[in-house]
Amino acid sequence: MADESSNPLQRRLPSGIVPEDLVDRTEKRWLFIMLGMLVLIMVIVVLTVIAHAWHPPSNVEPADPVTLHLQGEFVESNLGTALELDGVTVRLICVKVPAGTPVKFRLSSADVVHGFILVDTNVNTMVVPGFVAEVRTSFATPGEYRMPCDEFCGLGHQGMWARVVVVPRDQFPKLTPEQRTDCVSSP
Repeated sequence: MADESSNPLQRRLPSGIVPEDLVDRTEKRWLFIMLGMLVLIMVIVVLTVIAHAWHPPSNVEPADPVTLHLQGEFVESNLGTALELDGVTVRLICVKVPAGTPVKFRLSSADVVHGFILVDTNVNTMVVPGFVAEVRTSFATPGEYRMPCDEFCGLGHQGMWARVVVVPRDQFPKLTPEQRTDCVSSP
């Protein structure tokens, strides 16, 4: 009996009591597991940030914001709506489009980040300088949709409003290119 009381490690603990050294080993194991998970999460976050810096979301492709309006698909002579095999492609903010037809908006910015939203629709994306964003939708019935810039972009942001006017599908092919970008007069 004297031997058991003189050596605490050999002493039997009451039922339900865990030895201190076992508790320490278990806590250290969980600490290393949690630190490993934290490092893994941080690596995933950093890799995601790097990937999004190279290829931002919203179906975008690179564009040179300095020469955006001077060459390529966003030159002034190419802006407006174009009737194509798979629907209508829009390269402008204020335009007329046909109802019941797939519409593809191709957007880019030469200066700062802008927000592109069509009120009362599912269209909402960021327009980032250096990239072309593409958003697809369809309008079931004729009507008018407001397009405020929904990302603060600097002085004059509050005045960045435009419209998409949806016209009956059979009237759209009869519109001239000028009428397709003129949202003031009716077809």
